[in-house]
Amino acid sequence: MNRKDEHVSLAKAFHKEKTNDFDAVRLIHTPLPQIDVKDVSLKTEILNHEENFPFFINAMTGGSKKSLQINHDLALIAKECQLMMATGSVTAALKDESVSDSFKIVRQINPAGFFLANIGAHNALENAQRAVELFGANALQIHLNAPQELVMPEGDRTFSDWLDNIAEIVAKLQVPVIVKEVGFGMTREAMLQLISVGVQTIDVSGQGGTSFTQIENARRPKREMAYLSEFGQSTVISLLEAAQVTRSFEVIASGGIRNAFDIFKSLILGADTVGISATILNQLLSHGVEATIEMIQNWQEDLVLLYTMVGKKNTHSLETVPLIFTDEVWQWCQARGIDVRKYASRGQNEIPLRF
Repeated sequence: MNRKDEHVSLAKAFHKEKTNDFDAVRLIHTPLPQIDVKDVSLKTEILNHEENFPFFINAMTGGSKKSLQINHDLALIAKECQLMMATGSVTAALKDESVSDSFKIVRQINPAGFFLANIGAHNALENAQRAVELFGANALQIHLNAPQELVMPEGDRTFSDWLDNIAEIVAKLQVPVIVKEVGFGMTREAMLQLISVGVQTIDVSGQGGTSFTQIENARRPKREMAYLSEFGQSTVISLLEAAQVTRSFEVIASGGIRNAFDIFKSLILGADTVGISATILNQLLSHGVEATIEMIQNWQEDLVLLYTMVGKKNTHSLETVPLIFTDEVWQWCQARGIDVRKYASRGQNEIPLRF
């Protein structure tokens, strides 16, 4: 089986809705929202571009006949739902032109769409340029996946040039660049490293959804590295880490997003937009295009209601919604010196009083 197809099959096989750190984020109820549903706008700005909705279809697949059909359907869904979309890693097409149609299909289906190409950090500038040119991508994702590569039987074993590659691509590529994890999360130290070489948009992509160490371990004959299946920092923890860095960069949240409430919590925690992969892919493979469109449109409607519930008219203002943390998230904050009381008292100065 093609490795890309194997990844899709294993991702679907392992996919199940499970508890994760989003369940440890508790909103403090606001009984008087003081706005109407009609007042809410879901628009957000990312990569010098305005999007109608604060979430998008994140990187999944490409590089095979099966993935061509999946990307065809995802592009159709993105068009119908007015969403930004990322393809999976285009490295396969850079090595073998015969599979390039599995990526080019997205532009054919949605000519006016806002698309992100995706490559690994081992690629140099020339491959970054080729990836963008492949289907006229509007921006580039560079993914970081060291644990996956190390568990992958045929994976890379050299990572010393990653930061240099990123620096050159960011400096010389003519479209915006995102650096993203693939589900292992980030810390403030890692983000500061990326910012130091000019990165302006970071997808923290935390643990809690698809586990690529679990997928790659399933491909090992003896499956002896199962202890890494839940490795990494969660999306919630990664967003809290990002908040400790002076905000000179855009933040994307992804990893473990199950529903509109998880999208909402990510935005409250400071994300500018939210990427979803596994939940959308599972819905598509299990129920088809129309059901996936319906699910996403329900999320869009739900978000309007959720914004109204906390009295916020736009995405940017969500950062003052008060919340508390429980369980391992609270423990992480204690160990890493993150002031949880600041989050619990957010927005107090905004409350109008009448005497």
